[in-house]
Amino acid sequence: MNLIDDIETSRDGATLIIRFARPAKKNALTIAMYARMNAALAEAAADKTVRAVVFGSTSDTFTAGNDLADFMQNPPTGEDSPVFHFINALASFEKPLIAAVDGKGIGLGLTMLLHCDFVYASDRVSLTAPFVNLGLVPEAASSLLLPKLVGHARAAEILLLGEPIDAKTALALGLVNAVLPPDQVMPRALEVARKLADKAPNAVKLSKALMKDRGAIAERMKQEGALFISQLSSPEVAEAIGAFFEKRKPDFSQL
Repeated sequence: MNLIDDIETSRDGATLIIRFARPAKKNALTIAMYARMNAALAEAAADKTVRAVVFGSTSDTFTAGNDLADFMQNPPTGEDSPVFHFINALASFEKPLIAAVDGKGIGLGLTMLLHCDFVYASDRVSLTAPFVNLGLVPEAASSLLLPKLVGHARAAEILLLGEPIDAKTALALGLVNAVLPPDQVMPRALEVARKLADKAPNAVKLSKALMKDRGAIAERMKQEGALFISQLSSPEVAEAIGAFFEKRKPDFSQL
């Protein structure tokens, strides 16, 4: 087991496990955490003994999304930013990605699941995409992948209204493979990873590639990224972030 920059990594046979490990801050993601996950994924991609990657957390919260204070001090300015590097790494990762999700998954805690091949959730899961509420736009090609998965009307509820999705709804929408008691989520994810490790690795990678339109995903990420960066300097984001830290409702009526 290895803990660096609030990211814990370990091995279970041929599986690399990456856990968010910042429980005091509800696993809110910092630039350093993104950088560490980027390094872990790069190592996993290059290591032939790694057949699958499982994402999880060390607490009863998957992730609260970006740490807004850290994020606004180090906002992304282009594709080389750690956050954009991470979502691009997820989208292009050739080996199976599995998520073991417990508790709240906010922002990236939802959008990253769209790039995972298997998602197992606890019965207390709540997933939220708060981007519009923060004056921002969706990330990680979620504006493409989510409507494709659940239809435009349901995607609008998730992305435009920012309403949370409980475990039962996530299962019905096809966002997760199964809903389990919290203590069974990681064991199920590791069980599936072991099954994948026994299969022909190149056939698995090629089959995964055939199921994904990586060109369309990459293009949508570029579009989202440009708009995301543009919005960061907007009055809408200033009002939304200010309201967040002042613990009040944002007022967009004059914008």
